[in-house]
Amino acid sequence: MNPPAPVPDHTPYIRLALALSLGAAVSLGITRFAYGLLLPPMREDLGWSYTLAGAMNTFNALGYLVGALATPWLMRRFSPTGLLIAGSLGASLFMGLSGFFTAAAPLLAQRLLAGVASALVFIAGGLLAARLGARQPQRSGFLLGIYYGGTGLGIVISALGVPPVLAAAAQQPHGWAWAWWALAAVCLLATALMAWPARVLGNQPAPAASATAGSARVFRVRDFAFALAGYAGFGVGYIGYMTFVIALLREQGSSSAAITTFYALLGLAVIASSRIWAGLLDRHRNGQALARLNALLGLAAIVPALTSYPPLVIASGLLFGGVFLSVVASTTALVRHNLPPAQWAAGISAFTIVFAAGQIVGPTVVGLIADGSSGAQGLREGLVFSAVALWIGAALALRQRSL
Repeated sequence: MNPPAPVPDHTPYIRLALALSLGAAVSLGITRFAYGLLLPPMREDLGWSYTLAGAMNTFNALGYLVGALATPWLMRRFSPTGLLIAGSLGASLFMGLSGFFTAAAPLLAQRLLAGVASALVFIAGGLLAARLGARQPQRSGFLLGIYYGGTGLGIVISALGVPPVLAAAAQQPHGWAWAWWALAAVCLLATALMAWPARVLGNQPAPAASATAGSARVFRVRDFAFALAGYAGFGVGYIGYMTFVIALLREQGSSSAAITTFYALLGLAVIASSRIWAGLLDRHRNGQALARLNALLGLAAIVPALTSYPPLVIASGLLFGGVFLSVVASTTALVRHNLPPAQWAAGISAFTIVFAAGQIVGPTVVGLIADGSSGAQGLREGLVFSAVALWIGAALALRQRSL
């Protein structure tokens, strides 16, 4: 059969990937991770326990799971570009609505619905990024990394934007609501900017299956069982860190400027990770990339639990940011290496489902652990749990073989 129809030579691949990466910025960088910055002021204002505070991200992950389960069905009926834009609009809407409630039940509902919308964005964007990479195989890992690295842009925007908004609204009742509204406006702007890559990629045919060995292979869970289990461990472990590390730093006495610096550097490291790990993703067709990256994340996660020494805490954030989205990219690369293009959507969706399932467990468990001890000690114990989950995930992923 003919090879995939190439995007015309004049099409700027990197610019397309960068614009597409705004989907990752909306779905994870802002919709998911900005909450870590809002958790402390909301908890103080509304009198939440750490368990309830963690449940906000648990419900977000539950919505993400619902969206991931629905995506294969939706992909058969709608284009991935349509799902990308519709999901991003939905995420923007539900982010904004979160600023209008103070009761726990409607806030949990908004987090759940935002999770559904963000799953549509993230899976559709990941599929489009994989198709873009298929047209430049020599740079496919790099292009995938750019897409997932967009999450870092969302984190940087949140780190630099949320604290000034909170400070400006400090005298307002429930001043944190203004931060939700500001983030929703950023998501709407990102949605508008994604119209260009959606239009260009929507006009290109999906890559055709090539006549290579394995082109008739279909996705089967048992073929990817160890990688799926390792990825579930990643979901459990990484979300505990991203949900509670800011709360821990505040409990340890870090200033607002120090926290802003920490989180912004973490986001910049996410952006840089597309270049750092591209070769690893292109080189390994088995679970090696997933295992190595999970192990490094476990190391990063445990550092704030052991010390509050600022240079080591900054190093933890840099390492975590430089690795965690590349774990997500590694599963897309694993699917792309081992399955024909027609099966990529099924493979990416399966990994997204176990990812979401792990994220449902992580925040609530860490919140329960944090409530079991006073102050920073409980949060430190929660991060130890997160690190152990990541290392278990690494051990499982190591057993995944190439197909």
